[in-house]
Amino acid sequence: MTAIWAGIDAGRTHHHCIAIDESGRRLLSRRVANDEPELLELLADVLALGDEVTWGIDLADGGAALAIAILLNHDQPVHYISGRAIHRASEGYRGEAKTDAKDAAVIADQVRVRHDLHSLRTSDETVTDLKILTNRRLDLVADRTRTVNRLRAQLTGIFPGLERVLDLANTGPLILLTGYQTPAALRRIGAKRLELWLRNRKVTRADRLAAAAVEAAERQHTSLPGEKLTAQMVHTLATEVMDLNRQVAELDKLIEARFRDHHTFDVITSMPGLGIVLGAEFLAATGGDMTAFRTPDRLAGFGGVAPVPRDSGKISGNLRRPQQYNRRLQRVFYTSALFSIRYCEDSRRFYERKRAEGKRHTQAVLALARRRVNVLWALLRDGRCYQPTPPIALAA
Repeated sequence: MTAIWAGIDAGRTHHHCIAIDESGRRLLSRRVANDEPELLELLADVLALGDEVTWGIDLADGGAALAIAILLNHDQPVHYISGRAIHRASEGYRGEAKTDAKDAAVIADQVRVRHDLHSLRTSDETVTDLKILTNRRLDLVADRTRTVNRLRAQLTGIFPGLERVLDLANTGPLILLTGYQTPAALRRIGAKRLELWLRNRKVTRADRLAAAAVEAAERQHTSLPGEKLTAQMVHTLATEVMDLNRQVAELDKLIEARFRDHHTFDVITSMPGLGIVLGAEFLAATGGDMTAFRTPDRLAGFGGVAPVPRDSGKISGNLRRPQQYNRRLQRVFYTSALFSIRYCEDSRRFYERKRAEGKRHTQAVLALARRRVNVLWALLRDGRCYQPTPPIALAA
């Protein structure tokens, strides 16, 4: 049986493929367009070179999505190798040139000699949808954060007292800023009329908000340069933040509806600290199939909550934070651990014990997140929901 290894250096418009045999000799080198007919032709030509082909690629989505889908649909084993790993591995090959052909050759050779690369699999439709929805949500949240920061900067430039008393994470202050942005305007309307204006727009605690805004206006009687134009920008930015809040809320409903369709929904959401959004992001990052990680240690390493050793010579026992991991998954593990400290007695006791041992807050939360990975991995493996007291196995 002739074994072939093929490496694909993926791009947005074109890919470069190199196929090698067991001795590393190049059998094929071709640049192909990112179109289905050319990719199918490449697949047929590579398959004709040997009896068994193993593929490697440096992208797991984006421009490589079509090529990966074609390979998986034809039952081809595909392994992912990161761009950083390719860059470091290329230093061990002859020549300093950086070309698509060389990168493809490095990918093919790395797939040939390494047996620890991540295998790409066909994900089900629910996981794919959750990846799209959670990615969109992250974009919207980032846009909202930038817009709120701009809003704060503009408001501070003309009315710093009002910026201090408003919590722009709530809808009420944003509604206030769509109508009144300057000290003079707030003094003219007064607290009573402002309260009525806010109540007509269904703002909760309108009396407190109106009193705080008018009080801030009474402390500033100086009109700053550019106040009129800046007030218009504050109005526009406040409206944009409210629109982004609406889009995020609508997207959260779509995420929940799609997440509930997955068979792991009850298991994941039973874990303290893992709600709808964080649970959906976990599923999007891992696919929910724990067999892909084999052990909880690999899942923890993939999520960046497992320290790695840094020993040299006589120095041993040193641990450091990992550098290669899934940032989004680490955020899910860390944030859910924070929530669990607040709502789960077992997590709170574990965190307090680590703090008593002298660990800093971040170290204690990461230690808790690492422990929770073991629990979540076991729950998904066994298909059972979280219980504060584990079930007792019955004697045979």
